[in-house]
Amino acid sequence: MKLAKLFPWLAAALALASVVTAMLPSGKVRGFAIGRFASLPVLEGGRVKPMDSVARNSLLVIRSQQEFRYQGHTVSADEWLLDLMFRPTVADQQPVFVINDPDVLGLIGLKQTSNRYFTFNDLGPHLQEIQDQAQTASAIDPKQRTRFQSAVVNLFDRVYLYYKLRNTLQLAGTPGLAFELQTVGTPDAAQRQADLVRFAQFRILPPLPGQSPDAWQSVGEALQSAAAGSPLRPDLTLLAQASTAYATGDAQGFNAATRQLETRVETGHPAFVREADHEALFNRTQPFYLGMVIYVAALLALFISWMWKPEILQPTAFALLVVGALVHTFGLAFRIILQGRPPVTNLYSSAVFVGWGAVILGIVLERLYKKGFGTAVAAAAGFASLIVAQHLATDGDTMEMMRAVLDSNFWLATHVVTITIGYSGTFLAGALAIGYTFWRWIRGLSGAGEDRETARALVDMTYGVICFALFFSFVGTVLGGIWADQSWGRFWGWDPKENGALLIVLWNAIILHARWAGYIRERGIMAMAIFGNIITSLSWFGVNMLGVGLHSYGFTDSGFTALAVFIATQVVMMGLCLMPVPNLASKPRPGA
Repeated sequence: MKLAKLFPWLAAALALASVVTAMLPSGKVRGFAIGRFASLPVLEGGRVKPMDSVARNSLLVIRSQQEFRYQGHTVSADEWLLDLMFRPTVADQQPVFVINDPDVLGLIGLKQTSNRYFTFNDLGPHLQEIQDQAQTASAIDPKQRTRFQSAVVNLFDRVYLYYKLRNTLQLAGTPGLAFELQTVGTPDAAQRQADLVRFAQFRILPPLPGQSPDAWQSVGEALQSAAAGSPLRPDLTLLAQASTAYATGDAQGFNAATRQLETRVETGHPAFVREADHEALFNRTQPFYLGMVIYVAALLALFISWMWKPEILQPTAFALLVVGALVHTFGLAFRIILQGRPPVTNLYSSAVFVGWGAVILGIVLERLYKKGFGTAVAAAAGFASLIVAQHLATDGDTMEMMRAVLDSNFWLATHVVTITIGYSGTFLAGALAIGYTFWRWIRGLSGAGEDRETARALVDMTYGVICFALFFSFVGTVLGGIWADQSWGRFWGWDPKENGALLIVLWNAIILHARWAGYIRERGIMAMAIFGNIITSLSWFGVNMLGVGLHSYGFTDSGFTALAVFIATQVVMMGLCLMPVPNLASKPRPGA
């Protein structure tokens, strides 16, 4: 009895300990304080962020990972970026470009094998061919491109990002930044300075005293100012020292230059340093990745509980689910604080928020019914939504500056949050219906017979969640109309996204009315709830792929295949839900 009560607490404490451990700063690499250098604030994409975010986002775009193995050593995104900027000959030998398309591999003279990762040196002899093919493909509408054309454009974009990072602080193939400082004002330096300005991916030099907070400079711009007669910035000298020290393996010199750079920025711009430190902590913790792992642990504990020690493992699964929800909430709240915006600003954040809403609703259902289904559906929904978010993160900075159309007023923030809660409810109802479908088939095929009490509980759960989803979808749609009236001068314009939102409201209303009128019963309401997943996925993601309308700010064509597969699986689940299950009949009572 004591173990049954203690084990869930131990599991929860262990999960929380993993989160606290992830928050701790990383140690030095080969004696270099890489983490401290990566915490320096820079300006990229219109916002101030730590260099760590630049490194992670860039490596995600190029390789779809935030670290990789090379010569028996795990290379972090920060170490990779420092190698790329200060030791490009080393970085050029690291396999960071992921290529899956066989025609693109043929273009660069390689055969398709199990190896999917290639170096910049592998691509080097074929860069002109890649650029020519990408330019030709770029002239074609993205929706009309072939698979090869889309793949080669994507490869060129990643190569160009790599090239820009390689030439942001100093030009690759030159003696380095120290050489640029020595030759400021000479005729040969002007072209190199112009190239540094043109290729700079981010600005690392903060505004000087008295300047606007937006007056950040790249290395090339600062060198041009010095060539025009302005005093040479001390930051440039410290950067040159850090560059030379890193390239020559002088860890002590690199760390000393990094400390001085950190001190200078903190003295002049403490707010920038605080913002960068907080975001670096968020990056280091990776709350959504940890939440995903904890949700999987909750699911595994629950599955095992159906076969062994349910009195111990079912409460443990629920405890892990609650910890996962806490970590998920922490990550969501941290993003809101970092951005100073509502929780939903782009497709990535909407995936995170939809999953969070489904998890919270699942926890409430589990507390009400205590049958394990709430835990199962909530953990599965949280894991699935964070997997989707993980995929969307490979498009670049997930905390990008909001588009002007989204950065307007109170009505927009409330509309987006409310309607996204409606998405969460509709998906959760569909997930419950899928769980019901699996449960029926497992019981039927195993000969366990029908369990009417559990079946009624699942239907009641789904019905209640649909009512919840209908309310929030309707209110969110109305709030969106109010915002549209203020922003665009019309309440409704039959935009694809607006039509999608209306379809979600109408479908949830149709389910409830069909139930009230007696047109559908147990399996009917569950099949219709599963179809709600299809409508919501099309309204959430599908309309963005059309590339038309005022709401096409989240366009992505990379998810078309995944969306099509998802819809196909939902159709299959609807069929399984409606089919009669063999051997599924109520077992007769003893003596009956």
